[in-house]
Amino acid sequence: MGSVPKKPARRRKKAAPGSVGLAPLETRAQLDPGVRQLTEEVEADGGAVLGAYAEPFGGKSVVLAALPISSVDPTPFQRDPSDAHVKRLMTVIEKIGRFLDPIIAVRQDGRYWTPNGNHRLQALRKLGARTVIALVVPETDVAFKILALNTEKAHNLREKSIEAIRMARALAPQRDRKEGDFAFELESPWFLTLGLCYEKRPRFNGSAYQPVLRRADPFLDLPLARSLVVREKHAARLLEIDDTVTDIASRLKERGLTSPYLKSFVVARINPIRFSKAESFDLDEVLGKMLAAARKFNVEKVRQQDVARAGGGPPDEDSV
Repeated sequence: MGSVPKKPARRRKKAAPGSVGLAPLETRAQLDPGVRQLTEEVEADGGAVLGAYAEPFGGKSVVLAALPISSVDPTPFQRDPSDAHVKRLMTVIEKIGRFLDPIIAVRQDGRYWTPNGNHRLQALRKLGARTVIALVVPETDVAFKILALNTEKAHNLREKSIEAIRMARALAPQRDRKEGDFAFELESPWFLTLGLCYEKRPRFNGSAYQPVLRRADPFLDLPLARSLVVREKHAARLLEIDDTVTDIASRLKERGLTSPYLKSFVVARINPIRFSKAESFDLDEVLGKMLAAARKFNVEKVRQQDVARAGGGPPDEDSV
């Protein structure tokens, strides 16, 4: 399946204060033709262009616009919004009586996608707002990169994995690009395998299997459309393993063993590469050995102190 490449240690070069990007007056520099076209499109879409500038770090052009809220959608591949977070934002907006944090948007087929701002967008919609202020970026492909760096609300493993698999499907039509070409956008290869598992089993305990996948599930040297077929098979095998692990955990509970880490304990016990010093593995082989070990697992040999010593790993998500 290929090896997991070692990431070279990079030391960030220290920049001298005030040495990078544009000076304040330079942000009003002549804008490129793409921005002039985008300005016309925003106005034709019923929006109002409030200004344009060159952002100060990289000098790329940005349009500040008031958009009809009805024409703005979240990118179709990002995580679902948190109702609790939306309600908190609604309360803050109502309390101060102002909306002061523009969303980021790209124009897509006459509408606008926001890769970073869905919670704010949903809060405004629920408050009945007609307009949302946005920083509209001319390059549509930047939506994928912005989404990878989304810091509006921290992702948990399930959210990140589902977002990654949705994004991979959206990128798959680019047939000349391999899975690894999208390493920045997808962030980690095992998110794709876990995302497929979470789609089929929302309460899947992905954190228990992450230590195995981190070492044995690299980016595939295949175009995305083909790599997703391979990952579907890996996800199916992982869910088969999880069925057996769940049964083992239930039998351990019946024996009176208690811990919020029971499934993680079992997965660690059946992990065939747990103590291996090798740097690359065949994921098909690893998953096959895990399934075989799970089917032979002897619950009678497990003692409470064994489970206690293994405590401190990721809690079983379906026990929360």
